[in-house]
Amino acid sequence: MIKFLLKSDIQEITDRLATLAHKFSGKTILLTGGRGFLGRYFTEVFVRLNETVLENPVKLVILDNLITAGKEGVTIPDFDNVTFIEHNVVEPFEWDKPLDYVIHAAGIASPYYYRAYPLETLDVAISGTRHMLNLANDHGAHFTFFSSSEIYGDPDIKHVPMAESYRGNVSCQGPRACYDESKRVGETLCYIYHNYQGTKTNTIRPFNVFGPGMQKTDYRVLPNFANRIKEDLPLQIYGNGNQTRTFCYINDAIVGFFLVILNGVPGEAYNIGNPNPEISIIDLVRKIEVVLGKSIKYDIVEYPDSYPSDEPNRRAPDIKKATVQLEFQALVQLDEGLKRFLGWANKIY
Repeated sequence: MIKFLLKSDIQEITDRLATLAHKFSGKTILLTGGRGFLGRYFTEVFVRLNETVLENPVKLVILDNLITAGKEGVTIPDFDNVTFIEHNVVEPFEWDKPLDYVIHAAGIASPYYYRAYPLETLDVAISGTRHMLNLANDHGAHFTFFSSSEIYGDPDIKHVPMAESYRGNVSCQGPRACYDESKRVGETLCYIYHNYQGTKTNTIRPFNVFGPGMQKTDYRVLPNFANRIKEDLPLQIYGNGNQTRTFCYINDAIVGFFLVILNGVPGEAYNIGNPNPEISIIDLVRKIEVVLGKSIKYDIVEYPDSYPSDEPNRRAPDIKKATVQLEFQALVQLDEGLKRFLGWANKIY
């Protein structure tokens, strides 16, 4: 499985986590969505920590129904101390052994897929979250919910970059509502279980994480671009190309996620991303040209029917909370991240 990622990235993440990771020694961790983009990184990092850092290995239990896993996700690796169970988290899950952490990363995060599976998107973020919270509560386990930067919606310019205190500007009706609103409900469930049940919960709001392992069938901007670059086709930019984003390389994101899981203040939500640079999609193309050292053609096109058109005009995180409370830093600059990702994609796609 490591061929689908970069071995050097897994080692870099492991090195950055070496001291902190001892808190996991001998623990049992349940990971939902374990065959998705983030889940595969969690798996490889835990395996590497077991091999090189931890005195007593982590026992990792992976749940996934493989609905959007793609060809990389459905190939289940055989690792020591790792158990895979094909299960849809919208159904209750029974576990009668010790359990210390629940990492609920299951979800339909690609706009292409939540456009195709709106009810399933709602179910996994609401029913799935409640089932996993019940499981964590029953075992006295720490619970981490993967929310989304989309919970902020299309932000008021006065609140960019967005801090965790910003309540958002989200429509409950529209092609993105199934994802945005279900993630908001998932966060509410975490709030209720923490405050009324005493469950130790944390919420993570990732901002545009990218890196090796993203499949071209994810249909997100960077895999789309990488695939068309390899095919020597003009890039397709949806809308007007002036919408802005910040992009966080996977190594920084995974380290940030672990910091939240292990050191997050119970009941709190954290933005995890790279606050700089906030660039337009057109400027992203220009940056890719610099990284690759060649000119790239692109077309401005209408949103296809398969992709929701009401995307936020701006998305950029305020990470002061994670920096102050967790000492989180984004170390991989965008140019370097693009170099690693595009080099990998050119070999794999």
